Amino acid sequence: MNPQKLDRGEVLKWLKKDSKTAFKHYGISEDQRGKYEELYNYYSKLNSKPFDYIENVLSTVNSNVIVTHRDKESTIYLLEKFNLKKYFKDIVSVEEDGFIRKPHHPSYEHVLKNHKIDLVVGDRELDLIPARELKINTVAFQNKGIEANFHIESYADFIPVVLQR
Repeated sequence: MNPQKLDRGEVLKWLKKDSKTAFKHYGISEDQRGKYEELYNYYSKLNSKPFDYIENVLSTVNSNVIVTHRDKESTIYLLEKFNLKKYFKDIVSVEEDGFIRKPHHPSYEHVLKNHKIDLVVGDRELDLIPARELKINTVAFQNKGIEANFHIESYADFIPVVLQR
């Protein structure tokens, strides 16, 4: 596969489904997952930036928790880099914390039990499936094609669309 010929938007569309599906679509062996995660974490530390208006949302909501496939170290690094860690009560790194990868719901059960969450925000179907299974309200972010209680394209819409319903 020639990376120069890949369309970034097309790749992101496949990754929004999940990385396993994207790997299969592009003919990438699962043996490469470790390298993919290493590169993903490295480059996201360099290039990631917070979504516009996210701090407004985080400061308004009482209890914020992250459930991620990303490793904890890179998650904490990014939160500290942008001074957002103070808004989070917990970070669950699914595999590091001994859970099966999403969309399996045990990591969400853990968060529900320990933090009494009532809303899950995600940009992929696999983020919202476990929440729906546990009867938790859902917000689809920048993905109109997934089932959710609410859909937003920008965090500027979160407060009026989700909180002031």
